[in-house]
Amino acid sequence: MNSKTLTEKGFVEWLPLKSLAHSHLPADQGIVIAMVDTELSGKPESDILYIGRTKKPSKRILGGYLGGYGGKNTKKINQMLFDNGYMEKVSISWVSTEKPRIMQEQLLATYKEEHGEVPVWNAKKKPNLKLKTSAFRRKEAPAPKTKLVAAKTAAKPGPKPKAVSKKSAIGVEAPAKAEVSKKEEAGAETAPKPQAPNGEKSS
Repeated sequence: MNSKTLTEKGFVEWLPLKSLAHSHLPADQGIVIAMVDTELSGKPESDILYIGRTKKPSKRILGGYLGGYGGKNTKKINQMLFDNGYMEKVSISWVSTEKPRIMQEQLLATYKEEHGEVPVWNAKKKPNLKLKTSAFRRKEAPAPKTKLVAAKTAAKPGPKPKAVSKKSAIGVEAPAKAEVSKKEEAGAETAPKPQAPNGEKSS
């Protein structure tokens, strides 16, 4: 399946997407959309990039594919057109149908049967997009090792403080008091006994 076989199925004449105007599009109705790479036109591997559907052609094509508004797949196509240089080489066509979903599914099934996979822009896997902002992205510097070490040590709980016993709490003062009391006792023993008045011995 390629652009020629789609033309045989009733798709309109292929129009370059870069020069597409609102007047080229049909009024709101069910259509199946196809986009092809003109550089691959007529080659066996197929020039079809995408097969989609919509009931609002101008909103989907002008506002979505060209404007960037819509779901993930619509934004993906917008990025491919403007960031990857496809805008210069993509042509678009469509065919009117009362059942766009069914026709789209049939075309995708036929394409997959012939080529082993769906068109590249229909694939759920995101293509390798080269975004415009990629040149301005900066890698964040890794955190300094000292901060990491400090954070680790702060996270670990330290040893529990030992309970202070009463003995150890008064251990410094206890010997001093003991020495004082001993001196007082010794002094009491050596002190002379009081004598009775008039030289009499006390009993």
